[in-house]
Amino acid sequence: MKRIIIFLISLSVIVTIAYPNNNRTLSAKSLSESDRFPHQKDFSDDHPLIQAVIFHELQRTIKYLSLQVYPSPKEWGLHVSGVKNRINTEEPIIALTLDACGSSTGNGFDGQLINFLIDNEIPATLFINERWITANEETFLFLAGIDLFQIENHGTHHKPLSIDGQKAYGINGTNSPSEVLEEVMTNYQKIYQITGKKPRYFRSGTAHYDEVSVSLLDNLGVEVVNFDINGDAGATYTANQVKNSLLQAQPGSIVILHMNQPNSGTAEGVAIAVPQLKDLGFEFVKLEDYELY
Repeated sequence: MKRIIIFLISLSVIVTIAYPNNNRTLSAKSLSESDRFPHQKDFSDDHPLIQAVIFHELQRTIKYLSLQVYPSPKEWGLHVSGVKNRINTEEPIIALTLDACGSSTGNGFDGQLINFLIDNEIPATLFINERWITANEETFLFLAGIDLFQIENHGTHHKPLSIDGQKAYGINGTNSPSEVLEEVMTNYQKIYQITGKKPRYFRSGTAHYDEVSVSLLDNLGVEVVNFDINGDAGATYTANQVKNSLLQAQPGSIVILHMNQPNSGTAEGVAIAVPQLKDLGFEFVKLEDYELY
């Protein structure tokens, strides 16, 4: 018994060192209540040993899923089976989602857009790529600390999600189930370790998937979220085009925009459209507040 206690204390110390930024509260109660995955548990006590158990559970599940044999995909695109594109409601609500994609041409920060949302108390869900986090860690921490914003997972290398190497817009997708899981879970763990919060939703680079990859993530308890309103076409729209796109929104719409291209028309277009949408009776929400479909 004494050896077991010493081992547990040692493991606790090791995990504390390995995850110094992880200050999410956790509890043993959650482990007995659910066999699902980390972000679906409601934790209330900070205990490194339990964090280690959860991390091991996740790694074990990833390894198991990566070794399975999967059928050949039959679907490829933006709106394949299993992808959530809208909020399940008839209420006049809209969810703005902002992507931060990363790369040498995608590591910018649209402060004008973010400041407009903060100043006007407009909630938004931010899908952030691992490369962008690495290039903008202080800004990421700032955004993660704002209650208006929900931080979610935009992948590790910004790849389309495929089990057999499909392409989107000339970008090579992941090429196997293990690559699918690496693309999703590496950034999942990075966000968790920095913020202490577990991403619930995922959007891939290019927002393209096959249905097998989506099913893989469903087995991890991760929901794949796209959109029904393309707000800025990858930050290529003019302000007027952004405004016109947003004004097409219906009750339950999910809008995709970009927060990593400060020289685009996105911020100006959003600033024009949001007051008009509010005048029409729309409210803005985060994705976590509603069921999606």
